Amino acid sequence: MTNNPADLTIADYLYAAREMHATGRPYLAYLLAEEAAQRTTDPATAHSIRAQFPAPTAPRKD
Repeated sequence: MTNNPADLTIADYLYAAREMHATGRPYLAYLLAEEAAQRTTDPATAHSIRAQFPAPTAPRKD
């Protein structure tokens, strides 16, 4: 792993997103996946990434 965020790859962001999802941190997973989607040049790949990690919904306050 690198200390410079500019050196991170799309795969690094997706790996981290999967880790965050697995540990119950959906919002962090979403943010990391969104960064990966923004870094890709292929719209179909970006769509696929976003479909795998949709934005979490806020819990209802009844």
